[in-house]
Amino acid sequence: MNQKALHTRQRILDAALRVFARKGYHNTRMDDIVAEAESSKGSVYFHFPGKEQLFLSLVDEFARRLESRLNEAIEQESGGMRRVEAALSAGLAVFGEYRNLAKIFLVQAVGLGQTFEAKRLEILDRFAALIRRHLDEAIADGDIPPVDTQIVAYAWVGAINELVMRWIQTGEPQPERILPTLRGMLLRSIGYQGSEHDHFGDR
Repeated sequence: MNQKALHTRQRILDAALRVFARKGYHNTRMDDIVAEAESSKGSVYFHFPGKEQLFLSLVDEFARRLESRLNEAIEQESGGMRRVEAALSAGLAVFGEYRNLAKIFLVQAVGLGQTFEAKRLEILDRFAALIRRHLDEAIADGDIPPVDTQIVAYAWVGAINELVMRWIQTGEPQPERILPTLRGMLLRSIGYQGSEHDHFGDR
């Protein structure tokens, strides 16, 4: 795709995000997105054959931003446990920064059928795989005792998912309340002690 086409595609995605966030998936029509994007119907349908493809592209966009931010945070740390902690902190920051995208991914995609559910699970699985990889590294480093890291990773993702969904839907609890308590609970669940000053606020 040339730069003009990429710009047009992104403008359509940005417009779709605003419309989906405002009206919800079921009440959104492609014509609404065409109007919001201030584009021609032909241009919108050239990039996205239908509402489902547009929605899935937005979910992919959220996943890309989440994964990119997590990898950036992880690369700045050494050692499995510090990378796990960095991923938790960065993940909550992304959900806060892209709240509308997160709402589409976590809330609107639930109950929209097998295609959407498969996409949602795929992204959660990618997040769990990242956590598992660095938990395995922490075990190898001797930071935590041996544990079934696959089960732990899924349990962690489930806890994070529940808290973030509740915050997105109700506004509570705020991320600054979530992180310290969630961090302590998750790290204790795998027997990680850390040091007295080993927390996000001291970095």
